[in-house]
Amino acid sequence: MTNPPLKSFSVKKLKTRKCYVEDLAIGMYVADVDCGWLNTPFMLQGFKLEFQQQIDELKKYCIYVHIEVQEDVVIPLELGPEDSALDRKDSAYKASLSAEEEHEQARAIYEQGRATTKSILEGAAKGHAIDLPSAKEAVNFCVESILRNPDALLWMSKIRDRDEYTAEHCLSVSILAIAFGRHLRLTEEELYTIGIAGLLHDVGKMRVPSAILNKPGKLTDKEFRAISTHVVHGRNLLQQTPEIPKEVIDAAHAHHERMDGAGYPRHLSGEDISDYAKIVSIVDCYDAITSNRCYSDARPITEAMKILYENRGKQFDESLTLEFIQFIGLYPPGSIVELENGMIGIVLAKNKGAQHLPKIIRVRDENKQPCPLKALDLTDIPRGTLDPGYFIKHIHTDGSFDVHIKDYRAGSMSF
Repeated sequence: MTNPPLKSFSVKKLKTRKCYVEDLAIGMYVADVDCGWLNTPFMLQGFKLEFQQQIDELKKYCIYVHIEVQEDVVIPLELGPEDSALDRKDSAYKASLSAEEEHEQARAIYEQGRATTKSILEGAAKGHAIDLPSAKEAVNFCVESILRNPDALLWMSKIRDRDEYTAEHCLSVSILAIAFGRHLRLTEEELYTIGIAGLLHDVGKMRVPSAILNKPGKLTDKEFRAISTHVVHGRNLLQQTPEIPKEVIDAAHAHHERMDGAGYPRHLSGEDISDYAKIVSIVDCYDAITSNRCYSDARPITEAMKILYENRGKQFDESLTLEFIQFIGLYPPGSIVELENGMIGIVLAKNKGAQHLPKIIRVRDENKQPCPLKALDLTDIPRGTLDPGYFIKHIHTDGSFDVHIKDYRAGSMSF
């Protein structure tokens, strides 16, 4: 398998300017508010104004906002001399199946991938060689599913068991990295490579004492130094694995480096950090924040987006971070959402061009009680065929209102 290096990709360079709420118009993109996002009912990373109702709501909380102006910029990612497909405008992937059509296949792929990942990590803990063929097979199935439709497997990545955190985290980082790579228009070969890098990025943790790895409280300085060695252990384990791509080894070794040089283990900075490591670093942080861990509960997606945004250019590559925020969007698949009418739903799929109006499955009624499942396309609201009470009010973590992603199957739902 060849692995053409990443070279460049086109991103939207964001500029902002101040705009008083009286001057807002449909079509503008609100990037920030004067009173702070946490003091408003809106999502943290901003939104496009598509309805007068949004402008009226902003007037209740704000005097002025900052709106975005975008321009296309080609970002160089120089890992080698060859050209990659990233800068080709005709290389965008198109879904061949709907999210609901892909769901049953995605569930089987996820369950098998979880078993494979657990087996690989358990083998590493016992001193066995990395089972690269099994890792490649699991990643190949993930890539194929994500190319058909990324939303189904992204939903599956929300299925979690706190006691299986490390294995599920590794698989989810792989899925997120592949889906993000699809968004970046990476070639299929690059998607396979970033998928394996995500799957094996934390394999070195299997050489860290489990008492430290699973400690529910704050780590001491000595314990933090011990857990920080996982990147070196990971590099060493992977270097002993025949035919493993060098990008995978590097991502395991460098995914805790920082753009400002304050990371570990080598204090690399800026362009000394490979692009695969930069991607895994962003995805790793996002998944960790939004998951239940032995020492902390999952935090809302909005909080994860805020942390990533505030650390762009310092901990994370700025351009890739902004792209990742655009990729995740307002309501990623698998999100638990509360509607204005009090009902609870699970996001099934995004709607292109209307991320604030996804497809959802209603699972709780106005009183937060179980009710017959119903598929809803929220783009029917502006069409006038669905009541405005179905606008999304809040986003919640898995388990809220006793709604758990693992309990639902969407393959039989139709819109």
